[in-house]
Amino acid sequence: MKNHPLIPLIAALTALSANAEPLTFDFKDPKGVNNIVFKLDAPLESINGTASGISGTVTLDPAQPDSAKGRIVVASDSLRVPNPIMNSHLHGGDWIDSKQFPEISFEISKLSNLKRAGDSGTADVVGNFTLHGITKEMTVPVKVTYLPGKLKARGGDVEGDLLVVRSTFQIKRSEFGIQPGKNSDKVAEDIEITLSLAGASPKK
Repeated sequence: MKNHPLIPLIAALTALSANAEPLTFDFKDPKGVNNIVFKLDAPLESINGTASGISGTVTLDPAQPDSAKGRIVVASDSLRVPNPIMNSHLHGGDWIDSKQFPEISFEISKLSNLKRAGDSGTADVVGNFTLHGITKEMTVPVKVTYLPGKLKARGGDVEGDLLVVRSTFQIKRSEFGIQPGKNSDKVAEDIEITLSLAGASPKK
């Protein structure tokens, strides 16, 4: 829900020093491996779910990684929990209302606290997170690994680069107008979100 994201590219810190032009990474994954896991751990019930309808792009200039821009989008109707009745409630008007609000998104404003460790890097990504029709500015910690020339190795016939993004953060459902103050014994106020994403930049 928190695309999040999606999300930021420290790849600049990791290589590509010979590449002067900005790179654009596409997070719509044809393999269907990209995913988001969300967890609500309330006193009476622990709810775990996933989301897979992920798309969006992020563009960065290797010489100026803190200027990365982009938007990660999650289709609201791709959110799933194991229990069919709970899943129906999740998408209904009393909860995320996926018909009225079909997208959950994260639009990157800036990166800060960039740190490099080998072919990976970490950063705090500041951006606007939109859920249930409400937008909040938030800061998300992210680990990014840049893998030049590894797109084909992931599967397929296209040469190119990969950007692997990992992040775990929390949001509060009440801040996004989702049943504030209600049902907290079964549906936790805090929602933990874990992102596991790979963006592709095919060679031209």
